[in-house]
Amino acid sequence: MNTKDFQKIITNAIDSEVESYTFYKSVSERVGDASLKTLFLDLAEEEKGHREYLQGILLRGADEMRFVAARDYKVTDAIDEPALSVDMKPLDGLLLAVKKELQAAQMYTQLAAASADAGQKMVFEQLANMEKGHKARLEDLYTNMAYPEAW
Repeated sequence: MNTKDFQKIITNAIDSEVESYTFYKSVSERVGDASLKTLFLDLAEEEKGHREYLQGILLRGADEMRFVAARDYKVTDAIDEPALSVDMKPLDGLLLAVKKELQAAQMYTQLAAASADAGQKMVFEQLANMEKGHKARLEDLYTNMAYPEAW
């Protein structure tokens, strides 16, 4: 993979993180539930950190990208994405965040599958792993909230 291709991939990933940050930040300003507001503000800060990480990768190179794919139990995959609303319940807000991370992971996985260049494929796979890790973390929270009787 040439430098220009690598820079374009990382720049697109940065744009995606900025879009996610903007989404989570705007949702945090619209919801009424205090715990949901905190959750979305935390997610916005995480996306900001991801953007900064990717900007560092852009400066240093892809060799430092190493993310282990989290185990995906697909807890929420079959559940429909809730509509965004001011009155949404914390569980629905968490589910919405899980769906956003799932969409990002799927996008990077598809880009990796479509890549002919091994270096480019590796970058997309690492980005997909990063998003899968976020999804797994959010699904853990979702499971603890949705199924408290299991504890």
